[in-house]
Amino acid sequence: MKVLQNISLKPFNSFSIDVNAQYFGQIRSKDELREINGPVPIFILGGGSNVLFTKDVEGLVLLNEIKGIEVIKETKDYVLVRAGGGEVWHDFVEYCIDHGYAGIENLALIPGSVGAAPIQNIGAYGVEVKEVIEQVEGWDIQEKSFRIFQNEECGFGYRDSVFKRNYKGKYLITTVTFRLTKQPIFKTSYGAIQDELNRMGVQLMSIRAIADAVIHIRQSKLPDPKKIGNAGSFFKNPEVSMETFEALKMSYPSIVGYPIGSERIKLAAGWLIEQAGWKGYRKGNYGVHHQQALVLVNYGGATGNEIYQLSEEILASVKTKFNILLEREVNVL
Repeated sequence: MKVLQNISLKPFNSFSIDVNAQYFGQIRSKDELREINGPVPIFILGGGSNVLFTKDVEGLVLLNEIKGIEVIKETKDYVLVRAGGGEVWHDFVEYCIDHGYAGIENLALIPGSVGAAPIQNIGAYGVEVKEVIEQVEGWDIQEKSFRIFQNEECGFGYRDSVFKRNYKGKYLITTVTFRLTKQPIFKTSYGAIQDELNRMGVQLMSIRAIADAVIHIRQSKLPDPKKIGNAGSFFKNPEVSMETFEALKMSYPSIVGYPIGSERIKLAAGWLIEQAGWKGYRKGNYGVHHQQALVLVNYGGATGNEIYQLSEEILASVKTKFNILLEREVNVL
């Protein structure tokens, strides 16, 4: 592995924040992990789509570029597919759809890498990646050894896992194994998927049709990071009790919420932020996207601190208006 010094991370984060890494290296194979030496702090970077840099990074930034997709087991009903942590997530989704492997079509066009998927427990349109993960392999940076995590050991929660808590920054995810089905169960009730399928004139349901619908919706609502710097949804959707939801509904009849079981409601953070007056807000080179209030954007030249301070103001205003404390989904460094 070649290690470079004083490298700009602007090309490696979707917010396009221009900060420098003291040292920078790209990991393209498991063998290269054994070459890492020295006491400097190590920061793992995947697709860079869920991070906001507010300062230069001291230590060694490792870009996960471990590639490869292979079928390791197949039956008439399901298939186990192992993918390298450095694979682009959407490319992996396309591979699975092309081969008729169902289970992640609702997660099409989510930015980032395969290795970041279990860390964040990515989810969209009624599906979370934890539902299809069989196991995760990680390299323990301190112990210099590999470890296999079965699904139940990953501590998956809403946009959460042990890799964000107990083991934050400890493991580089080398491979993820997915259990996908050959007998798809189509999930079209969440969000506007069914409406989009109707608009597309889909007569025969398929995982390709669902993925295309999701792609169309995402492209119509979310800015392309290649054109406008952003990390997708900046905040998590908060969960409240049914009692709190009913009280809020008395004051805000149009409030958006989705049941979680019989006692909890997941509120739409984007709706809360929009009602607090932030949708379309812009200050200089940064702001809130005009089509989706969940998305904070860098129009070019903004600093991470400017975007972070904007998020602080949004948190405070939502707390004042609704007495709900939002939580950032993006990792702030």
